[in-house]
Amino acid sequence: MADQLGRFVWYELLTTDVAAAGAFYGKVVGWGVKDASTPGLAYTVLAAGDAPVGGLMDLPEEGRRLGATPRWVGYVAVDDMDATAAQIRRLGGTILVPPTDSNIGRISVAADPQNATFALVPGLAYGQRHPSGLDEPGRVGWHELLAEDRNKIFDFYGELFGWRKDCSETDPEDVYQLFSAEGQTIGGMFTKPPSVSQPFWFHYFNVDDIGAAAKRVNAGGGRILQGPIELPADCWIVQCADPQGALFALRGAWGQKGTERPSASDVSWSAKWGGSSSQGRMVFAKPKR
Repeated sequence: MADQLGRFVWYELLTTDVAAAGAFYGKVVGWGVKDASTPGLAYTVLAAGDAPVGGLMDLPEEGRRLGATPRWVGYVAVDDMDATAAQIRRLGGTILVPPTDSNIGRISVAADPQNATFALVPGLAYGQRHPSGLDEPGRVGWHELLAEDRNKIFDFYGELFGWRKDCSETDPEDVYQLFSAEGQTIGGMFTKPPSVSQPFWFHYFNVDDIGAAAKRVNAGGGRILQGPIELPADCWIVQCADPQGALFALRGAWGQKGTERPSASDVSWSAKWGGSSSQGRMVFAKPKR
């Protein structure tokens, strides 16, 4: 995994209904579902074709008692787990789950100084094998941090994972900051609106037809929170919640011929949560199709 260091390589959904979640994402994104349980842990793997992408597991009872809700967690590949965990603490972050062995490899779960959660893994039993697959349907093609203050948090991730600000398509005054890993733009950060109580990572799943996928979200019992929103190069996004309440997003082209497209600015961004809103300019990396 040397070429994957500093990149998101695995995605895990902690949910209150594994079977229902597997069926939902299978229909919406097109993922295959495979049981990968071990004697000590029930686990389901989600795959895009033959390529494993992520996993599903029960939200632990202890977490539920403490008020935890279903959520997606992204794993970043690191070289030295213990050294990275120590660096997170030194930079002001928190280790929520210390380095431990799991059925997908040795892992650790952490929170950044503004309390957004992510995870670490030095080697995977599964995962996206090469960054070139990030634009393929069924893969996770974008990573977005809703931060308490995106200007203050960037240095944490830059020092930890070697991420760099990507200013090739954005103005310094824009509220949306693109970032890259090893020269490839993989996501963006912005300061969350006040009505969003907790900083968190949004992961965008690639689909062939954003309009059709949005309909499948509604048909499957999920909710469309925002979108479809048009971005440059015929890229559209939809932000959603699954039937158990976990947040996720979809990214893809508008493929429904003869269907009227929603009206939206190709460079504007707005987020509305619970009656509050914020606006700015947002540019995604152009998807390769």
